[in-house]
Amino acid sequence: MLHAFDLHLHTHYSADARCSPEDMVKAAKARGLSGIAITDHNTCEAVQHLTSTGLIREDGAAVDGFLIIPGVEVSTADGHLLCLGTTLPNMKGRPAIDVAAAVLERGGVIIAPHPYDSFRAGIREEILDQLDLSALETFNAAVTLRSFNVRAAAYAMRRGLQGTAASDAHHASAAGICSTAYELPELSLSAVLKAIPQGGQRNENYLPFSEAMKKNFGNWFRLFKATPKPLQG
Repeated sequence: MLHAFDLHLHTHYSADARCSPEDMVKAAKARGLSGIAITDHNTCEAVQHLTSTGLIREDGAAVDGFLIIPGVEVSTADGHLLCLGTTLPNMKGRPAIDVAAAVLERGGVIIAPHPYDSFRAGIREEILDQLDLSALETFNAAVTLRSFNVRAAAYAMRRGLQGTAASDAHHASAAGICSTAYELPELSLSAVLKAIPQGGQRNENYLPFSEAMKKNFGNWFRLFKATPKPLQG
């Protein structure tokens, strides 16, 4: 069965995002997705929260027909790296090759997001060449210049890597606007992690102007944002 996922989005546990994990789940469900990956910047707090509330299961099974993939977007010394299928200690500032090795040792997958986007810490090509990537984000809905996505797709083709499409949403209103669908025997973490390197069907849509502006304002003012309070309940 075909299942669509947004493999790159942020909750209010990222300093430049504003919506709760539950808000992101609700929005993705409304768009008809089967799951999302939680990829906050340098923290797995949202994953811990969702596990404590029962929305992420330790055995990797879906909950009520929806799968939340644990993950994190690490700000490595070489740029940003999506780490899916596992949690990590804070590895901010470590070399990308060390972060990638830690993820693969834990059974996860690694995807380089928005490569070539030098305005958003995309990993440069000479470092990408050294990484045992599971896939490459060839379409980022929030990319600074659309030509960066074109270059990413060309690099993936040269290396024989499968591409992913993701929203990079920082607000619930953008969650699931872009996605990648995989043919899975079951809706589970192990099944989707196995499918990512094999490739899927990309649903490619750029953020509308209003969503792009909201994301940009979040970037500009993230240093002034207070740490979110734990959710009650």
